[in-house]
Amino acid sequence: MNYSRELLEHLYRTMVRIRLVEESLVDPILKGEVRCPCHLYSGQEAIAAGISASLNKNDYVFGNHRSHGHYLAKGGDMFEMVAEIYGLEAGCSRGRGGSMHLIAPEVGMMGAAPIVAGTISLAMGAALASAIRQDKRVAVTFFGDGATGEGVLYECLNFAGLKKLPLLFVCENNFYATHMPIRECRVENSIFKVGEPFCIPSFEVDGNDVLQVYEIAKKAIDQCRKGQGPVLMECLTYRFRGHVGPDDNIQGDHTDIRSPEEVASWLQKDPISRFEDYLLKLKLLDWQTIEDINREAEMEVSQAHALARRSPLPDRKDLAEYVFK
Repeated sequence: MNYSRELLEHLYRTMVRIRLVEESLVDPILKGEVRCPCHLYSGQEAIAAGISASLNKNDYVFGNHRSHGHYLAKGGDMFEMVAEIYGLEAGCSRGRGGSMHLIAPEVGMMGAAPIVAGTISLAMGAALASAIRQDKRVAVTFFGDGATGEGVLYECLNFAGLKKLPLLFVCENNFYATHMPIRECRVENSIFKVGEPFCIPSFEVDGNDVLQVYEIAKKAIDQCRKGQGPVLMECLTYRFRGHVGPDDNIQGDHTDIRSPEEVASWLQKDPISRFEDYLLKLKLLDWQTIEDINREAEMEVSQAHALARRSPLPDRKDLAEYVFK
């Protein structure tokens, strides 16, 4: 498969930007500078990068509690995200939402919310609107393996299949719902099979292979755009950090039940290292380009934090703004 240099650089840059800003949050979280719950996306970058690279700017994306990657990959502003995580007025939700309520409608990131499976129905509504308007927009809903225990997923699979909605269901299966291993909460561990009773084309994907994610997403989104109905992708991946925070709580005490051996085995499958090795081995990008992308991303992350730290907190007199009465 031939890929343009522009696409390869874009995929690599997207993953590096996500990883570096995620890791830059570890120290502020541990120091208590970041006070909201913060679910880090490190290790899962290939999914957001590959799928967003297959979308148009005006396509819709709906996230979840672990959506920094979705927001950035869709084109959300990094400074506004960092400011939001610090709870500042300059944030994308004006400091009212924190890490789990990111939004950038100007680029199609329609919002994230921490309620498990909570945005699946919102994405379905956007897909229904697109079908009614016939504007060819596709909606994507990102959810974790834990969301497969919620009835709303199955209701939306049924309705989307029935109405042939332009909706891409993306399950980011990192094998743990908070601390519950998937083997302890599902009889059938192959999540992609849940689409079959609804006659929805469903795929199991290596979520740490950005090109595989991109290829399958591109075909799925093309099907959605042509009015042929929804598609489900189960992307197998792994989070390198704890469920919430660097290691599951703000004090940094180890409460993660995963074995060190399991974590170490997945670290060997790092999606960024894998893609970097692929690019260099096939001489698709040179080492200087790789270094330049990393250096530019480091500068962007540093500037985002510096700008955020100089930004004001929301004014107390505006406490009742942006709420429904």
